[in-house]
Amino acid sequence: MNKRVYLLTIVSFVVGMVELIIGGILDLVAEDLGVSLGKAGFLITIFSLVFAIAAPILLTMTAKIERKRLTLIAIVVFLLGNILAILSPTYSMLLIARILSAASGSLLVVLCVTIASNIVEEKYRARAIGVVFMGISASLVLGIPIGLMLGNAFGWRAPFILITALTVLSILGVYFFMGRLEPKPAMPIRQQLRTLKDRTVLFAQLTSFLFLAGHLTLYGYLTPFLKMTLGLNGTWVSIVYLIFGVAAVFGGGFGGMLADRFGTKPTILAVTIIFGISIFMIPYTTFAFPLFLVVMIIWSMLSWAITPAMQSYLIESSPETSDIQQSLNNSALHFGIAFGSMIGGIVIEQASVEINATVGGFLVILALGAAVLSMTKRERSESHAHSIS
Repeated sequence: MNKRVYLLTIVSFVVGMVELIIGGILDLVAEDLGVSLGKAGFLITIFSLVFAIAAPILLTMTAKIERKRLTLIAIVVFLLGNILAILSPTYSMLLIARILSAASGSLLVVLCVTIASNIVEEKYRARAIGVVFMGISASLVLGIPIGLMLGNAFGWRAPFILITALTVLSILGVYFFMGRLEPKPAMPIRQQLRTLKDRTVLFAQLTSFLFLAGHLTLYGYLTPFLKMTLGLNGTWVSIVYLIFGVAAVFGGGFGGMLADRFGTKPTILAVTIIFGISIFMIPYTTFAFPLFLVVMIIWSMLSWAITPAMQSYLIESSPETSDIQQSLNNSALHFGIAFGSMIGGIVIEQASVEINATVGGFLVILALGAAVLSMTKRERSESHAHSIS
């Protein structure tokens, strides 16, 4: 496989790190900028919202620009966003920095996937895309714990300094090692959204949205949860995030294996049910740290296990629009992150962080309902097609 794919993985790793880094250092940001935890949590919400909306719009707007040049432009804007975050004296400026980073970052991830699939032979295409997405999941494993350790040692701006340094290296790598790549015609956004008229596809995308919303309602506020309910200090919080991240990445592979072995439908249903149960259980395990860790590992593994099964299910359900569905699914996931972190912020402000898990669990029940609706719609349309033939 082409070695330059790994360079694109580093770029996606840096982007992934910026999205959720605030989750780990939420209390530090809130304290330094004089805002509440819920308001600090909105920095995750705004990033994910912009990330979900910006990619399809920016791709359409930049459809005629040569891909290497566009990647360099996006990465420079991303760099400026992170420099602005380091220098932010106020919450408002940090919010603007997050919007800049999110818009450019969303375009970068799509460009990395596009370039990776174009610079390898066709037989390596799926693997190349998988390797680029591994950068994002690796940022979940390494990014947040590294960010936490730096944040606790040197203040919340330190992780952004590391991200800025990695971004500069990425710019040099893309400039010197990537070749020119001419753009392909992009499909208009209206045409992409029209594919959601298919109820099977619409409810499948809704499942991804609700599943991640439920997850982020608790995960976005895991640091205050760990400190308030388990009394953990900064170092232990970092260790918990590291365990969580390793289990989550392992879960992605595990989910793909389950989908290949048992099929996409049983995998989606089983993962959603067990995931929901594990979130509901979390607040009731805090009396014993080892028990909490066991349930948390199950929760974190399953948080990523649904993605490969859902991507395969979308390809099976709508093979003719599979590319568009992958892109829309990426937007659905980020809308879920935005919605979940917003709901979590409201809960933590109005009630207490201990309730976040229960609210998240209810959203996962809705995700299960959406999955069942999607599958029954698909069965009906398949049986209708058989009866006609």
